[in-house]
Amino acid sequence: MKVVAAYLLAVLGGNTCPTADDLKDILGSVGAEADDERIELLLSEVKGKDITELLASGREKLASVPAGGGGGGVAVAATGGGGGGGAAPAAAEAKKEEKVEEKEESDEEMGFSLFDD
Repeated sequence: MKVVAAYLLAVLGGNTCPTADDLKDILGSVGAEADDERIELLLSEVKGKDITELLASGREKLASVPAGGGGGGVAVAATGGGGGGGAAPAAAEAKKEEKVEEKEESDEEMGFSLFDD
């Protein structure tokens, strides 16, 4: 992903055809390691292609990917409930979190404060 991000940064910066050295410079500027194999693979895949067309085709592919909602069905099936079965466990978890917050001690109760002299 960092190689793709470096490529997109280069293109957004006005470099329509970034080289491996350009990507290495971008990655090096933030202290990231540059993997030569991944850089060459990316450059070979995008060679001669327009970045806006690549992004558009990627969006089309992502549109067909199912997104989210799969985890709740298992909990509902396990409880034997209908559509509202998933809300009860969430409410119970929220109450537990509230109780945990109440038990925390403040800095003043511990005998010191952030702004002590």
